[in-house]
Amino acid sequence: MTHALNIVWNPSEGFDLGFFIIRFYSLMFVVSFGLGWYIMKNIYERENESIEKLDSLFIWTVLATLLGARLGHVLFYDWEYFRNHLLEIFLPIRENINGTLFGFISGWEFTGFQGLASHGAAISIIIAMYYYSKKVLKRPLLWILDRVVIAVASGAIFVRLGNFFNSEIVGKETSSAFGIKFIRDHFSPNDAVNATQIPNPQEAYNAIATNPQFANLLAQVPAKHPAQLYEAFCYVFVFTILFFLYWKTEARQKSGFLFGLFLVMLFSVRIVVEFVKESQGGFESALGLLSTGQWLSIPFILIGLYFVFTAEKPVKI
Repeated sequence: MTHALNIVWNPSEGFDLGFFIIRFYSLMFVVSFGLGWYIMKNIYERENESIEKLDSLFIWTVLATLLGARLGHVLFYDWEYFRNHLLEIFLPIRENINGTLFGFISGWEFTGFQGLASHGAAISIIIAMYYYSKKVLKRPLLWILDRVVIAVASGAIFVRLGNFFNSEIVGKETSSAFGIKFIRDHFSPNDAVNATQIPNPQEAYNAIATNPQFANLLAQVPAKHPAQLYEAFCYVFVFTILFFLYWKTEARQKSGFLFGLFLVMLFSVRIVVEFVKESQGGFESALGLLSTGQWLSIPFILIGLYFVFTAEKPVKI
């Protein structure tokens, strides 16, 4: 039974400029990286570090995030598929016998990069920061990790909001008032077109959401937990705590403390929210009990606890 207050979620793809659509998902990434740059700029100024080194930090972080998140999804969640579709790992396309790419290439369709894993991004950012600290910053690895996690925590908020706009990483079905009907999660573009006989997918989705003629189709869409919003809300607190500790306390002088606390808090949130999140696939069927995301989060929490409890000596600056 679906609660009467359930929201029907059918957002537009983004801002349509006529010749180009600025997708909300992409915009959230731009906001996250832009805000991260601003946060790190203030931190570098406080630490009397050269602002010129921010350009390299920005480039390394962006590349590490996107590359690591993509590879994380491929390896942790969907290797059985991508092992036979290697071209699709780094190109935003997918084989589709009924698809047409760019209007003239048959057998393919443009999908965008559907599938980014935060665990992969975390690993790649740590690796990137190692090289950045050695080659550019000339400071200890934990110095930059203790500070960059503040920016990463803020970015995580907007990434999950982007997932919400994309109607992806949704939660399990629920009868609570928090449930949301994700039309684009339930109906693929082809399904929406076939069910409504409206050739334009966007118009087909809008018809399902608002046209009484298709009320029966809307009734088929189950209400689900907005797991993306749950995570985004929790990440606000993760960011706030790290921000406060850095700016208002001496915690920044304990090498590895903020980095460890970030790992503990962020991946603890991930474990909790996974309980109401739909399966994302991966190796969970082989291990049982927990989801793939939860299993992957445990090592990060243990590493974080190690740094939190061993961060005793102040960093000499």
